[in-house]
Amino acid sequence: MKTLGLIGGISAESTTVYYQQLNRRVRERLGGLHSAELILWSVDFAPIAALQAVEDWTETGRILAEAARKLEAAGAGAIIICANTMHINAPQVEAAVAIPLIHIADATAAALSAKGVSRPLLLATRFTMEKPFYRDRLERAGFSVLTPNAGDRERLHAIIYDELCQGVILADSRVAVTDIIERGLANGADSIIFGCTEIGLLLDADAMPAPTVDTALAHVEAALDFALG
Repeated sequence: MKTLGLIGGISAESTTVYYQQLNRRVRERLGGLHSAELILWSVDFAPIAALQAVEDWTETGRILAEAARKLEAAGAGAIIICANTMHINAPQVEAAVAIPLIHIADATAAALSAKGVSRPLLLATRFTMEKPFYRDRLERAGFSVLTPNAGDRERLHAIIYDELCQGVILADSRVAVTDIIERGLANGADSIIFGCTEIGLLLDADAMPAPTVDTALAHVEAALDFALG
């Protein structure tokens, strides 16, 4: 089994999901008392969120690249950024280390392909929905990516940062995101991407009205394919 190096803390809520799911799914694949071989570097999210707010992606890239170097030095065989938005800094991380980065958008594209869909609705932070780093990667894989309207994007962004990243789960927000999904499907989407690793804390992908990819879980599966391959 190869050792995975996790850059976590962005947010700690979803990093917990990664840790639990990596270990549970290794046990499912190998049986018995098996668990994942992991090294976790968990950053303080508050300074990173402040840098995101002013769009200082150079500094966030420096922080993540340094974390990746430390994970590589500690013996990691691959890097996992436990977040969607921070894959905006994937190029800086890849340039900082000799080991591979397992990209969450590639894992998402593979999961979408397995479902036979083509027009996914991307639910994510405002950065992930509006900037090209994520959508373009999916579109190069053959998908026509839809996003919610501007008002829905702002509402979803606020739910993620003000609630989910802080461990707050509200019924009203569950209804609001469900309404956003319904509007997206009415506008032509044939599937749904939980493109923020915290959305799975609010909604159950299996209960959605269209095929849905929870990116955190897709990323976990891709990481385990590497670790156990």
